[in-house]
Amino acid sequence: MNEPNPFPYFPYQAIVDRPPVAWSNGAHVAVWVIPNIEHFHIEIGDPAPDIRNFSRRDYGNRVGVWRLIEVLAKHAIRGTVALNGEVARYYPRIMREVTGLGWELMGHGLTNSVRLSGLSKDREADVIAQTQRIIKDHGQQMRGWLGPGLTETFATLDLLRAHGVDYVCDWVNDDLPYRMNNGLYAIPYSLELNDLPHFNMPSIGIDEFYRRICETFDVLCEEGARNGRVMGIALHPFLIGVPHRIRYLDRALQYIAASGKAWFATGHEIIEAYRKQEKLE
Repeated sequence: MNEPNPFPYFPYQAIVDRPPVAWSNGAHVAVWVIPNIEHFHIEIGDPAPDIRNFSRRDYGNRVGVWRLIEVLAKHAIRGTVALNGEVARYYPRIMREVTGLGWELMGHGLTNSVRLSGLSKDREADVIAQTQRIIKDHGQQMRGWLGPGLTETFATLDLLRAHGVDYVCDWVNDDLPYRMNNGLYAIPYSLELNDLPHFNMPSIGIDEFYRRICETFDVLCEEGARNGRVMGIALHPFLIGVPHRIRYLDRALQYIAASGKAWFATGHEIIEAYRKQEKLE
């Protein structure tokens, strides 16, 4: 007997009832790292320039992102960039670096100063299309999407599907990918392992963030012995890239890699691996 569906977007699925999923090289957990590389408008919110918040975020693009790039390269991890399209205009140096490293470019709107909620359908479609063109101009297809601030409208999922997007990150409600009713896939993103809600004021300690990453991986790895799991680590260069935090990310990734049970992958690689094993009902 089918359970009633509380949402029009996807069916309810209990994790214990999910068909088995196996990852590359017998890994228990597919781990993807998501650098959110963003551009904020200096004038947002007030007629005067918001120097404090703009410059704090700009530190990430001038300094923090380069520390993050170095740490991921040390562990041979290719990031999946949640990319504000305006980054391509204002920070071409960053774009050259991440595309040269083979990082995946995932759409994240044009700027995090503008949320999707409140936009008209035509304006939202234009934001998606512009972001898609920017990513295409850098040699990639826009396969994934993260809404600025994880925001959507009631039209978002169908607009993404119409623009050829494969997966979306906004629905943080599972430890495995799943297929939505319109054919999009939801991929496990994270607010629990996301430096933005934890390191903005008030802030948890970086040692606590490190512990959360390791504890999360340990539980998912144990569960992944029975059925594969996905773990996302969402990072913002202006937060994780400051001097007193970056080494803890290095240690956390070293901890995960030392298990021998992790597959470091991009979002598209995870969705493709899942899709090949998916049993459609």
